[in-house]
Amino acid sequence: MAVPPPHDRRVVRLAGVAGLIAVVAAVLAAATIWLMLTDPVTVVTAVDEGEISPLIRELAEVIYRALAGLLQYL
Repeated sequence: MAVPPPHDRRVVRLAGVAGLIAVVAAVLAAATIWLMLTDPVTVVTAVDEGEISPLIRELAEVIYRALAGLLQYL
């Protein structure tokens, strides 16, 4: 089996990294939208006061609950 040239390996690695970044961005966007729909007070308070730690904490909780729910099906 022939080894692909270094250029091809870099393109494949770059595509993998770009795909991973896209998935992470999509998950964060979906969690933010879900949080805005289910807990708008936290979002408004975080934006109004400039304090993002409650927002980050809620986003992490939303993502955790979603992953836990998905893992229950497995």
